[in-house]
Amino acid sequence: MKKFLLGATALLFMSGAAMAAAPVELTLKDHKFSPAEIHVKARESFVISFTNNDPQAEEFDSPALKVEKVVAGKGGHGNIRVRALAPGRYPFVGEFFGAKGVVIAE
Repeated sequence: MKKFLLGATALLFMSGAAMAAAPVELTLKDHKFSPAEIHVKARESFVISFTNNDPQAEEFDSPALKVEKVVAGKGGHGNIRVRALAPGRYPFVGEFFGAKGVVIAE
């Protein structure tokens, strides 16, 4: 019985991990974020998959989200892990060239 419970618990844990939300895709091109508004579920952590298609490096910066990440230009890529957020609006910018966006937690 003990082995069964351990196996069932492991299965539940693994299925929960497999059901994690897919990364939110964010692209920078011509110093503009696309999409400029990212909608996520409140109280759930998530990952932003950031691709920089500009020729220069750019820094994703957000004091509200408590994250900073520099990503190389010409197709550079980086993942930005974001903690679970309370409902609200969380602005972010491209620090070097002034792109603007917002995460909306609902």
